Amino acid sequence: MRARQGKPVVPSRRRGQGPSPRKRMTVMVAVLCVAASGLLVRAFDLQVVRKQFYQDQGDARFLREMPIAVSRGTIFDRNGEPLAVSTPVASLWANPPELLENADRIPDLAKALHVDADDLKSKIEARADKEFMYITRQMRPEDAQAVMDLKIPGINSQREYRRYYPSGAVNSHILGFTNIDDHGQEGLELSYDQWLAGKPGAKRVIRDRKGHVVEDVELVREPQLGRDITLSIDRRIQYLAYSALKDALDKNKADSGSIVVMDVHTGEVLGMANLPSFNPNAVRGSSPSDRRNRAVTDVVEPGSTMKAFTMAAALTSGKYTPTSPLIETSPGTWMMGGHPVRDTHNWGTLTPTGVITKSSNVGAAKIAMTLDTDQMYGMFKAFGIGNSTGSGFPGEASGYLPVGRTWKPIEKSRIAYGYNLNVTPLQLATGYAAIANGGAYRAPSFIKGADNPPNQVVTPEVAHELVRMLETVTAPGGTGYGFASVANYSVAGKTGTSHKNSAGGYYANNYISLFVGMVPASNPRLVTVVVINDPKGGRYYGGSVAGPAFANVMTGAVRLLDIPPDNVGRWYAGGPSQGGMIGTNNAPPAADDSAAEEVVP
Repeated sequence: MRARQGKPVVPSRRRGQGPSPRKRMTVMVAVLCVAASGLLVRAFDLQVVRKQFYQDQGDARFLREMPIAVSRGTIFDRNGEPLAVSTPVASLWANPPELLENADRIPDLAKALHVDADDLKSKIEARADKEFMYITRQMRPEDAQAVMDLKIPGINSQREYRRYYPSGAVNSHILGFTNIDDHGQEGLELSYDQWLAGKPGAKRVIRDRKGHVVEDVELVREPQLGRDITLSIDRRIQYLAYSALKDALDKNKADSGSIVVMDVHTGEVLGMANLPSFNPNAVRGSSPSDRRNRAVTDVVEPGSTMKAFTMAAALTSGKYTPTSPLIETSPGTWMMGGHPVRDTHNWGTLTPTGVITKSSNVGAAKIAMTLDTDQMYGMFKAFGIGNSTGSGFPGEASGYLPVGRTWKPIEKSRIAYGYNLNVTPLQLATGYAAIANGGAYRAPSFIKGADNPPNQVVTPEVAHELVRMLETVTAPGGTGYGFASVANYSVAGKTGTSHKNSAGGYYANNYISLFVGMVPASNPRLVTVVVINDPKGGRYYGGSVAGPAFANVMTGAVRLLDIPPDNVGRWYAGGPSQGGMIGTNNAPPAADDSAAEEVVP
């Protein structure tokens, strides 16, 4: 068939051939524009809208806040000698998942730490879902570095501090100790923990995937070092007290004991020793009983040491002077409400001074019954009996003194010579320090130079008379003669012996032996209390058991503190004047227990 003449014939497009190149280009450009827009939107979302979220996520993986350990403040004695110091140590910690990925290195780690490899692996596996666990704490830095040199994946080191006590057991009850995190647990370490501890700092660092610090980013918190403390304790006197107490316990086969040494004029505690003791550098080997500061936390019935306070009430009442009136103690027993009050001997007629010298229970009881109960109770409270001393020492006991209005006659008489109440050795020392300080009571202090205002509880005249009366106790004829003497120094003091109390009454053959004394008697500077619990060496009276420990401590203390002697040659001349202290029976006994006070409650 022949084509028509005229227009040329244009071939038609085949079906299914697709869009033209122009349309394809248009579509491609549109897709790219949409993709670019999506990327821009996503970039805006990541960089602007949710920037902080992703920054936090990244920081959580590589940015860490690390503590900056601080050294605990040093504790010094009054002369600047360190009693407690902090030394740098290192602790090893692990990232358990990372360490378990390299479990073949665990035996190397166990060998370096001297532990069983299987036990170590079990502990790590038990914390496989954690990112941190301590491997060991408070290593010597060189030992920790030796482990780090093994380059075991997942093992890291951090610096810490450990407390060290140069004097060991000698000061342990005063200082106490810290735990593994360097926080005070007992003693002055606990009482002044916030002052000593300081505040750890913090810094932000970047770590790599192995946990190694690669960059310090910023200081988050400035560390504050712990502040130092200077105690009232004299390290030399403390050692004397500890040694004398140990010797007394050994010689008398006693269970325990305490010694307190105080400065009369300031109330500062110069020494405080207790036995049994413990090593604060190795606390795990001690028992709670070993760690108890018995001079502060334990109470005892004071026995005849209470008679000084009874006599203070008597002199203050105006009814008595050191030499009058005469008191009849014959025949050595006095029935009070159907109960006997006994002396060791029939001392006959005694002056008030003689009651102190011979430690007559009968004399003290008869004096007490003539005194106003409220006045007597108020006097005891003024000397701190039944009250916490306010020393601030953790766990301090307040003792016990029944309220005066509840006293029955027999109870009043027994309180006069040291039964039916209890005190701590620190309370007893503080009360006698008030007598020695002209009647001015000061709360005891463990901090050198602490603000410690006095409170006048008796007149200086009464206090002076009491000291003179107490001086006869260590003179010929007194219950402390020959036991509590300090060469070339006059000593005023009081012996005390009491039966140990039990839930059902008193033990028949278990005693508390006490001696309280002040040196020099002419101008007292030091007061010392010695308490020996349950001596079993054949003697139990306060003079013969506790007196020698007092003498040993004071003999060294007066030399260390350069206290001038006040009694040179007096003993060679027959001792101090007795001042009419004893009535008709004034023959001085030998230096044994024959003049000891009666201890039956």
